Amino acid sequence: MEEKSKTQRKKEAQSLQALGEKLVKLSIEQIKDIDLPVEIYDAVKFAKTIKKHGALKRQMQRIGAVMRKHDPEPVQEAIDNIEHGNYKKELDFKEIEKWRDELIAGNKTLMEEILEKCPDADRQQLTQLVRNAIREMENNKPPKATRTLFRYLKKIRNYSDRHKGTK
Repeated sequence: MEEKSKTQRKKEAQSLQALGEKLVKLSIEQIKDIDLPVEIYDAVKFAKTIKKHGALKRQMQRIGAVMRKHDPEPVQEAIDNIEHGNYKKELDFKEIEKWRDELIAGNKTLMEEILEKCPDADRQQLTQLVRNAIREMENNKPPKATRTLFRYLKKIRNYSDRHKGTK
C-alpha cells in the first residue's frame, strides 16, 4: 500500500471539513434523514449551537477529524441528493408560476400543452380557474383566484410527475 504525501492527506482533511460544513448548514430534519454515525451527528448538532467564530472553526476541524474515521461517500451522496432535490423543486415552482402567468395572459396553446402533459387535469375546472384569475386582475382584487390557480397547477403537475410510467 502506497503512503500518501502530506499534501494529499491535507487536501483530504480539508475536503472532509468542507463536507462537515455542508452538514452544519443543513436543517436538523435534513440531518436526521442522513444515515450518519452517532459521533458525527453529535458533533454536527453541537456545531449548530456554537456562536463564536473561533470555536466554530475548531468544531469544524473536529468534524473533519471524526469524518476521517468513517466512509464519507454516503454522506456526500445524501447531501448531493438534498441539494439537487431543492434545485428541482425550485425549477418546478418557476415553471408553474410561468404557466399561471401565461394562462392569465391568454395563452390558449399552453392550456392544451398542460392538459396533454397532465392527463388527470380537468379542462373545465382549469378554464374556470383561469377565467376567475383574469376577472380578479381586471377588477384589481386581491390575488385569491390567482393563488387557487397556482395550487391547482401545482397539484396536477405533482400528480402527473408521480404517476408517470404507472399506466
